[in-house]
Amino acid sequence: MPRAEAQTPVVDPPAKPRRFVFLLVRDFSLLSFAGAIDALRLANRTAGARLYDWQLISEGGEPINASCGSVFQVDGGLDDLPRDEVVLVCAGLDVEDKASPKLLAWLRKQARRGLAVGGLCTAGYLLARAGLLDGKRATIHWENADSFSEEFEDVRLTKTVFVHDGNRMTTAGGTASIDLALQIIAEDHGEELANTVADQLIYSSIRTDQDTQRLSIPTRIGVRHPKLSRVIQIMEQNLEEPISPALLADEVVLSTRQLERLFRRYLNRSPKRYYMELRLQKARNLLMQTDMSVINVALACGFTSPSHFSKCYRAQYQTTPYRERGSHGTRLSV
Repeated sequence: MPRAEAQTPVVDPPAKPRRFVFLLVRDFSLLSFAGAIDALRLANRTAGARLYDWQLISEGGEPINASCGSVFQVDGGLDDLPRDEVVLVCAGLDVEDKASPKLLAWLRKQARRGLAVGGLCTAGYLLARAGLLDGKRATIHWENADSFSEEFEDVRLTKTVFVHDGNRMTTAGGTASIDLALQIIAEDHGEELANTVADQLIYSSIRTDQDTQRLSIPTRIGVRHPKLSRVIQIMEQNLEEPISPALLADEVVLSTRQLERLFRRYLNRSPKRYYMELRLQKARNLLMQTDMSVINVALACGFTSPSHFSKCYRAQYQTTPYRERGSHGTRLSV
């Protein structure tokens, strides 16, 4: 239901604006960055006061390019910041390669000094590499979730659009940074202002930290069949130790033959084939986003035989796991 049209909210301006520092990392996601900063800008415009201020920095203080190729001028480099400022790291493609010792050390230092630190899109990886998310809830783009979980066992990874856990913030990417910014605005100056900013953004459905980042299974596969959706959910939750078609069928009170017909009818493939595709997709993500050995990737995706894994991978992607790893390039060791 659309929100009713509201009067411009009355906001008492703070003694000084709350300041955000956006650390832009090479190949950062423009949408995630723009969503957050524009929500803050609109909060100022709507309130008719400087509620928020911001500056852009990069590791070396040099202009930095987004993943779309656009280049952004910045205001400075990795200097120490006042303790009441908020650092939001903006990352995107191949974030593993951006975890330089200098950047990680700077993040640790700012966190030790008490600054709130957040990661937009894939930047949660950089916070985790710096040790800033140990024992905390966090999120990251669903495409990076498998590799993140393998590498950072001490982080309580969720599938939500954003997480605000104490003085740590993470978002899943895309428009999730808008949801985080709207929550910050609501906490600072009230929900009325946050709702008005959302209306300015033509953002008709504000998500909370309880909303999941991916579409529901029925929406994703284009089929609304409860038993089929349940079986796919079980498959996605059990990629490391695959469950037999017979047990999957038992879970939803079907025979194996009925389950086979269900998959053939709606997805034009067998349950076994669909399950294999899910496991191979996870394997591809791990090969491209982690330094895990090919054998460990195979085991993490339910393959006990490396040769069988290689054969299945080649059939799906027309290349071997070893060549996939080589073509993507080895991550930098830092």
